[in-house]
Amino acid sequence: MAKMNLWDQFWYYLSHNGSYVLAQFLRHFLISVYGVLFAAVIGIPIGILIARHRRLSGVVISFANVIQTIPSLALLSMIMLVLGLGVNTVITTVFLYSLLPIIKNTYAGMQGIDPTILDTGKGMGMTRFQILYLIELPLSLSVIMGGIRNALVIAIGITAIGSFVGAGGLGDIIIRGTNATNGGAIILAGALPTALMAIISDFMLGLLQKIITPKQGLN
Repeated sequence: MAKMNLWDQFWYYLSHNGSYVLAQFLRHFLISVYGVLFAAVIGIPIGILIARHRRLSGVVISFANVIQTIPSLALLSMIMLVLGLGVNTVITTVFLYSLLPIIKNTYAGMQGIDPTILDTGKGMGMTRFQILYLIELPLSLSVIMGGIRNALVIAIGITAIGSFVGAGGLGDIIIRGTNATNGGAIILAGALPTALMAIISDFMLGLLQKIITPKQGLN
């Protein structure tokens, strides 16, 4: 391999370690998705709550902002002291970083609904739950999806450093490359799939966001 150029080394490494790279790719993706899903389960109801009680919005969003200002490696290390090494530490870190975009977008989506539409629902005798389920959530879903989309892209980057706490993922391959004497190709084998995962995830969720965006009627 020493006489090959970087890309030849890269393809040589993939040809001999493709199953390992694929396994780490899937592990990386699932860790990211689990963290974001947990954040959506918690963050969306919080966003709805602060949209109902606007006085809480400043405190909640400020708290989520504080989490975002902590460097990811520092937050990962602090959580590791509580949860120890492994996947749970990385999922928890992803969860905390994903809260801000999901909460903010849920809040923005709920606040952006035309009040006259809500008044119409009330006039039809809808309960608060029916208004939420049949009007508010469908109309704000595309904005909420935008928050989930941003959260997943962030999560993929954070999961890459999860290898420092033994969580596995594509970061393991990158670290192996940095520790190798001539490891440029190994670094590429970890870094390129990570970048592709983020790009494809962003594209697919962006496509879904366009599909679920309410169509504006023609005047």
